[in-house]
Amino acid sequence: MGTIGIIGAMDEEVDVLRGEMEIKEVKSIANMKFYIGNIDSKGIVLVRCGIGKVNAAICAQILISELNVNAVINTGVAGAINDDLDVLDIVVSKDVLYHDFDVTGFGHKLGEIPRMERSIFSADYDLVEKAWDASKKTLEKHDAIKGRIVSGDIFVSDFKIKKSLLENFNADCTEMEGAAIGHTCYVNNIPFVIIRSMSDKADGSAHNNFNEFVQEAANNSKDIVKLMLK
Repeated sequence: MGTIGIIGAMDEEVDVLRGEMEIKEVKSIANMKFYIGNIDSKGIVLVRCGIGKVNAAICAQILISELNVNAVINTGVAGAINDDLDVLDIVVSKDVLYHDFDVTGFGHKLGEIPRMERSIFSADYDLVEKAWDASKKTLEKHDAIKGRIVSGDIFVSDFKIKKSLLENFNADCTEMEGAAIGHTCYVNNIPFVIIRSMSDKADGSAHNNFNEFVQEAANNSKDIVKLMLK
């Protein structure tokens, strides 16, 4: 598949993988550091995009346009919407969409992007299968599912919002970057997959749970990506 771009939003999500890399070059573009090298002889470009949809989209486009990656993996943490998911379970994206794109005033469905052929971006089948298989082999005490990830520029920590994401989108988890990365890959015809480890339950306890579990969740994601690359 050639060179793989790996995106994390936060230091916790990137540092654990950077420690596994043989770094050959570092490029600074748009205030982001792109680490170019190998993990287990597989060519990768690793980068921290920063939090939020715009940061994620800029990062994905640079990976594609300037660093010529052939596929994109976004790894990190998310809040569980599906009540069957526990903290540290994994969701591998079947598809991604925005939950905060609202043009309902013009008769569009919530999350629908006007004048685009699609607003739901499907992850690459082969990457999904590899990620799910790696998740099943890596996780000892936690579960992994293939599901829907919704993204928006909000840290969901309110039960009412969580309920609306389930009712309106049938979401399994929510975060702040995946749909923007999927959108960018879609318009560039680049395969992608989003891998999210649950750091919290996206409810009133989300802030405390996030701080407690974010590092362990990031470590789980790192192990899954390493096995995928093999």
